[in-house]
Amino acid sequence: MHINLKAEPVSNEVYARVSRAAESIRAKTGHAPTLATVLVGVDPASQVYVKRKGEMAAKLGMGHRDYKFEANISQDLLMDTVRKLNADPEVDGILVQRPLPKHLDESKVFDLIDPTKDVDCFSPHNVGLLVQGRCKLLPCTPAGIMEIIRHYKIEITGKNALVVGRSDIVGKPMAMLLLHSHATVTTAHSKTRDLAACVAEADIIVAAIGRVKFMTGNLPWKKSAVVIDVGINRNEASKLCGDVDFDAVAPKVAAITPVPGGVGPMTIAMLMVNTVRAALMRKNIMDEV
Repeated sequence: MHINLKAEPVSNEVYARVSRAAESIRAKTGHAPTLATVLVGVDPASQVYVKRKGEMAAKLGMGHRDYKFEANISQDLLMDTVRKLNADPEVDGILVQRPLPKHLDESKVFDLIDPTKDVDCFSPHNVGLLVQGRCKLLPCTPAGIMEIIRHYKIEITGKNALVVGRSDIVGKPMAMLLLHSHATVTTAHSKTRDLAACVAEADIIVAAIGRVKFMTGNLPWKKSAVVIDVGINRNEASKLCGDVDFDAVAPKVAAITPVPGGVGPMTIAMLMVNTVRAALMRKNIMDEV
């Protein structure tokens, strides 16, 4: 019998902490922690994500500024927008929604974001601190996964952890956070020769490869394994599903996150955490969130 690692009780705890911290900041400074989101183009998924982020910020008593641009925006104009947000004392967090149109240089944009306002943790400065275990603003999805693991009291120390995927957004930072929590970490990817051998040894598996039901029930799962599915994909019937074949794998493991209702909601929750943390740090307030 597997445990269904649902996000709702975890995100509720996180939002309660964020709401208390936001109120404390308002009481001490007269200013609500404020997130600025920058959306370029009309990608439907990006529009939905940005809308949800703004709605959640408002619900938690935080400020939100919404900047929207046509897909043909110039690199210079986008960079100027980031510079103005960097300099704005009332903006605590800056989020430039990915993906950007192909004519824009994403690296230049994220390199420009003030590291103290980099609530996605994409800047080279914050990535460097993450590798050293000194980062205060953590990548949202990996940080959300760590919250799930902590909430459900899953032991990490000394465990074999397998991260399937090596993206800058999830795979690489996820491996770092698990390593900092004293797991023995393996990263698998498209060039890995024997994924089954990696799965057979893994106590904790994070699937973040972006392919529908890529990890099947035929793999040699440990009965004691904990499976975290980061994938948000659409199958041929347009049904939302993960990178793991939930129905086939769930009976074979100890615990697994569902899709939807697993990792996804935690990403926005941790974005709110980062925005409040950025405000606390920038205002030299010693509260925790």
